[in-house]
Amino acid sequence: MKIIKYPERKEWIDILKRPSLGDELVNENVLEVLNEVRKKGDLAIKHFTQKFDKVDLQNFVVSKAELDEASDLVDSTLKKCIEIARQNIEKFHSSQNSVRKVVETTPGVFCWQKSVAIDTVGLYIPGGTAPLFSTVLMLGVPAKLAGCKRIVLCTPPNKEGKVHPAILYTAKAIGLTEIYKVGGIQSIGAMAFGTETIPKVAKIFGPGNLYVTAAKQMIGMQGVAIDMPAGPSEVAILADKTCNPAFIAADLLSQAEHGPDSQVLLITCEESIIAPVQEQLDLQLQNLPRKDIAIKALENSKAIIVKSISEMLEIVNEYAPEHLIIATDQAMEMAEQVSNAGSVFIGNYSPESAGDYASGTNHALPTAGYAKGYSGVNLDSFMKKISFQQISKYGIFNIGPIIEKMAEAEDLLGHKYAATVRLKSIAND
Repeated sequence: MKIIKYPERKEWIDILKRPSLGDELVNENVLEVLNEVRKKGDLAIKHFTQKFDKVDLQNFVVSKAELDEASDLVDSTLKKCIEIARQNIEKFHSSQNSVRKVVETTPGVFCWQKSVAIDTVGLYIPGGTAPLFSTVLMLGVPAKLAGCKRIVLCTPPNKEGKVHPAILYTAKAIGLTEIYKVGGIQSIGAMAFGTETIPKVAKIFGPGNLYVTAAKQMIGMQGVAIDMPAGPSEVAILADKTCNPAFIAADLLSQAEHGPDSQVLLITCEESIIAPVQEQLDLQLQNLPRKDIAIKALENSKAIIVKSISEMLEIVNEYAPEHLIIATDQAMEMAEQVSNAGSVFIGNYSPESAGDYASGTNHALPTAGYAKGYSGVNLDSFMKKISFQQISKYGIFNIGPIIEKMAEAEDLLGHKYAATVRLKSIAND
């Protein structure tokens, strides 16, 4: 990790830049694949699956036999863990149900809002360097709770043309059976445009690498909704001398092992903690199976020493991390002052991985600073809000003149007449 001491505020923008791995080239490649999928459908899916995943699939539908087989391949202890995590995620997301409330805004004018599930949603589950079956829970559980009628799941196959059994088991356990062995850009295109086999969906969910994120953003401008821009994983940690250096190092590595384009930050006003954290990083790296990936990510990462707790908060709100861990003796008080973050973990015993798996909160979160304007996935992500109004004669008598005056001021006389004709009818009565 690069150590930066007491940077001036004008330096923050440069210091907090995310790593870039050739965005222009990424966009060109993504656009090419999306256009081919739009034009050629299944044929393009097969071509790009062979090109990127190195497997020739004639049929990319996951069969019932494959789903049944997956259950036998997952050990019973993991199954129990998945079930506990499912229950916690369901509890937390069920609590987000809103109660319909009818409001009388003016005498005789009644307004309310109703949550309606999105009919068809697509879930993208990464499965390349790590089979993220936990993401099946994070997306599938709230989609089922919301009442989405059709839930499509896409995930990349391995070189044998198989999907990791834990992904299939988890999907089946929560009632998802429409699963396709398609990954990367081509899966986003398939769900966005529809192919002969894969249906077009109304909204696409799921994290991914730079290519998947770029694909989601592009189709987001073509009439298909997306959950949020969710690219390479990241964590920021606010720590003081009360932190446990071994915990801090473990949390930094838990995100660094995601990929070489991940970024981890340590922000502190206690310079004395840097050396012990670095010692723990070196020590723990030796036993990390994804050591090479983590080392590359750490090259993009920084330990930033600032002058005060207030500066710690200011710089983290400027960074707007996907995950934020607060390991200080004033953790709860500092958490209340966080305005930009995807998910916050408070205290020394709240690892980011708890949110990734089993605490109940969602791990599909905005990255790359998008936490300044986006929320993480929640129950409402799978719903639309439809507004209603019911106006009585007395109600239109009260607001009709207001409508007339405002419509006339905008030179929209048709709008004005829609109120006027009703007011005249009431007068005649």
